[in-house]
Amino acid sequence: MDREDLVKEMSRTIAELRAFNLIGKSLTSTLDLREVLNGIMLKVSELLRPTNWSLLLMEPDGAHLRFEVAVGDGAEKLKDLRLPVGEGMVGWVAREARPLLVDDAQADERWCKRMDGVTKFQTRSVLCVPLLAHGSVLGVIELVNSTPHTFGDPDLRLLQSLADFAAIAIENARNYQRVRELTVTDDVTRLYNSRFLHEALQREFDRSRRYGHQFGLVFFDLDRFKSVNDTYGHLRGSRLLREVGELLLGSLRSVDLAVRYGGDEFVVILPQTSKEQALHVTRRIRLALNEAVFLRSEGLEVRLTASFGVAAYPEDTGEREDLLRLADEAMYRVKDTTRDGIMIAEPRPALAPTPVAVPSAPTSG
Repeated sequence: MDREDLVKEMSRTIAELRAFNLIGKSLTSTLDLREVLNGIMLKVSELLRPTNWSLLLMEPDGAHLRFEVAVGDGAEKLKDLRLPVGEGMVGWVAREARPLLVDDAQADERWCKRMDGVTKFQTRSVLCVPLLAHGSVLGVIELVNSTPHTFGDPDLRLLQSLADFAAIAIENARNYQRVRELTVTDDVTRLYNSRFLHEALQREFDRSRRYGHQFGLVFFDLDRFKSVNDTYGHLRGSRLLREVGELLLGSLRSVDLAVRYGGDEFVVILPQTSKEQALHVTRRIRLALNEAVFLRSEGLEVRLTASFGVAAYPEDTGEREDLLRLADEAMYRVKDTTRDGIMIAEPRPALAPTPVAVPSAPTSG
């Protein structure tokens, strides 16, 4: 090796060590998956300089890969696109859990031109490595160039090392998310728990203040739930609460937040929702609850009703705790009178808010 080649090799080694050092620091500084992956892929781009590159993650079904990060010509068209495991070179790497270096993709039987059709890019050189953790494939990193014979064995070794860092980042982020979900999720209903409610409520207040949005809050309590536990036992009572949680999620949008507040009490946060719209959603939940038959899997036919209170920001209050209190008080006004109904909070400046009853449709429950 002559002096010029030696200098180039040393420069490359120094750049690689610097990249590994920075990536190692990023792994300990954040548990945000996208932030870490973007950082790693930025280093891939700096060191290997591919024309196009992407990072695909394995879907939960284990049968498809999804483009999580994609950069280059036509890359925006790949975002969130799914690729079956086994299809094309990326799919082959995911299936075989082995790296792949191809000098000319169009001369390789594993090449699939479908993605080139999407991006309008002409793939020639390909470098693919799996993201492996405990023998399982978490995803694939793919680098492509439009010129053949542009990647070599040193590039493959470097990308494999970077892929190891990426796999660690994914594992750490997912483990953190699992732990976090356990701390904010109710064991019985699988809804969020009261610990998370106050954090979410503050976040919604801050967002709504910043952007001038409205949002609604619903507080409801199952009527005479104690009799369910007394009659059928606490195990079946818990199972019924889980069915109520499933019904609640089925009645809401993906952006809405459902919480088991405690016992048989539930809270729903409805972002960007007026008081009138929140009332409409509450009526829909009440109707679904009244029409449902619970514990059929247990050979039973249990019916339920609930008492609902509705409040809204900023119409009713500009304070987080006041909003929860207003909805709670409205709910208890129903609880203490008719049950199986809805009341909305009607605030009065400088005075305690007075809930106003909303007529309830007759039910068979």
